[in-house]
Amino acid sequence: MSNELEEWAFPCRKCQAGKMRLNSVTYITWLGDDLVTVPDFPAWMCDFCGRREYDEDALNRLSLLLSPEAGRPEKPRKPLPPKPDLKPPQPSKAE
Repeated sequence: MSNELEEWAFPCRKCQAGKMRLNSVTYITWLGDDLVTVPDFPAWMCDFCGRREYDEDALNRLSLLLSPEAGRPEKPRKPLPPKPDLKPPQPSKAE
């Protein structure tokens, strides 16, 4: 393995014996009643125990794509009403 890729390896948090390296895996998840599979999904895998940690940036992008609101235009927002001019109460003068 090249030294450049070796720099991206880090110790496994589970077994402490292996190194986590970036690989491509098939990501599988349920979306309601539908099974969704995503091939070539980036994940960090331990070369000793096999632990898998999915790449956080890739999970965020996938979450945006699978969102029910994906592709829909934003709803126009109503303008906020002006804030009332709140002044502190004036102390009354005692006679």
